[in-house]
Amino acid sequence: MAEENNPAEENPDDIMDDWAAALAEQETVAPTPEAEAQPANIFQSFDTNATPAGAPNNIDMILDIPVALTVELGRTKIAIRNLLQLAQGSVVELDGLAGEPMDVLVNGCLIAQGEVVVVNEKFGIRLTDIITPAERIRRLHK
Repeated sequence: MAEENNPAEENPDDIMDDWAAALAEQETVAPTPEAEAQPANIFQSFDTNATPAGAPNNIDMILDIPVALTVELGRTKIAIRNLLQLAQGSVVELDGLAGEPMDVLVNGCLIAQGEVVVVNEKFGIRLTDIITPAERIRRLHK
């Protein structure tokens, strides 16, 4: 019967000899002058005025991307027991106050606040305060 080479039974000295041979081989290869470290010049500078040829100079190409717009009246936490007892006509108390501005969120990020209005028998929101980009960033770090 032929003897199989089982790595688990390999002699630790043989492994060390293989490593020593590999390191010795690496040391014999002398670095060439071209192998010296050189600065990488493969990156383009990010000039804000430079645009790729054929690229539009505005945001027209993203104007048709849909986003989720949400108007939040308020929030609450409720126990599952109470949730299961809800029926038609039940009232759930929210943390928002009557007459308080409603939050307007785009993809979950607050962008404005406004007041609820009724237009042609449909609810809408009149924006009363637009959140500045600086304020949005500040709120993210809270």
